[in-house]
This record gives sequence, structure tokens and C-alpha cells, in this order.
Amino acid sequence: MIILGIDPGSLVTGYGVISNQNRIYKMLDVGVIKNNPASNMSERLNLIYTDLKKIIKKFNPTEIAIETAFYGKNVQSALRIGEVRGVLLLIAAQSNLPIFEYSPRSIKKAVTGNGNATKHQIQFIMSKTFGMKTLPKYFDSTDALAIALCHSHRTSNTKKVFKDWKSYIQEHPEKILKRN
Repeated sequence: MIILGIDPGSLVTGYGVISNQNRIYKMLDVGVIKNNPASNMSERLNLIYTDLKKIIKKFNPTEIAIETAFYGKNVQSALRIGEVRGVLLLIAAQSNLPIFEYSPRSIKKAVTGNGNATKHQIQFIMSKTFGMKTLPKYFDSTDALAIALCHSHRTSNTKKVFKDWKSYIQEHPEKILKRN
């Protein structure tokens, strides 16, 4: 499974691409899409759209995970994030990829064990998890990796449901007691 994690922002959008093969995690790419603050919103959205489409084409992810909208005191910021999220939903639909959303608190809890972890703690855990030699310049990129890793944890921890005992035993022969 290849997961594209995205931390949406109108000025800086973080992205992280990871693979999960039998719970062995590998970072494929991490970075940011950085917009010019002087650009108008339509130009910013176009850059995010264009760059994310290139990333999807290059890595061919099977799923996209994003952070849910965070509503703070600044209504303008919330509106801008909503516009970016709209672009992300469009990209997912056009690419025929499922998109999953996680709250900031659930992401922090999944990757650090603490729902109140700081951005520095997230960055530290991501650098150790993926063996980064240098820390990325922007927290948005390590946040995006955390979003992808959170999604991977959530989907790989789901229990498989078996229709009967026979199918369970066929799937888990090591659990059968052998008598001589």
C-alpha cells in the first residue's frame, strides 16, 4: 500500500508519501508545496493542484489521507483551508483514489501516543521512524508524514473478519496444536 499524506495549507501544503508492506514502513518522498504570499488564491490553488497531480502520477498512491479542518479564531484562515481541502477532494475524485480524514488530535495520538504532542515531537518521531538524516525545514512536511502513518496504522490494525472456523484455520495454520 502506498499512502499520500497531505497537510493542507494555502501558503504551505505539506506532503509525505509512504509505503506499508506488511507493517514495514518506508518513506518514499516528503516535502512542501510553497506558495508566494503575494499570489492570489486561484494561483495558489492551481499550484497545489498541479504539484499534487505530479506527485500522484510519480508515486501512484493507493490512498490519500488528509488532516481534517481545524477551526481556530481566524475565520479567513478556515475559509482558505476549506478551499485547499476542496482541491484535495477534487484531486482524489479525479484520480479515483479514496480519501480519508483524521483530526489533528487523533494523528498525534496514533504516531506519538499523546494527543497533545507538539510539532517538534511529531518531527522527532517521524525523523526516527523513517531514518531521516536531516530534519525538514517545514513542520508541514513531517505533519504530512504523520498523517500518512496514522492512516497506515488505522488500516493495518483492522481485524480481518472470517466467515467460519475453517477459513480462520486456513489463514492461521501456526495456531493449530499438532498432536503426535
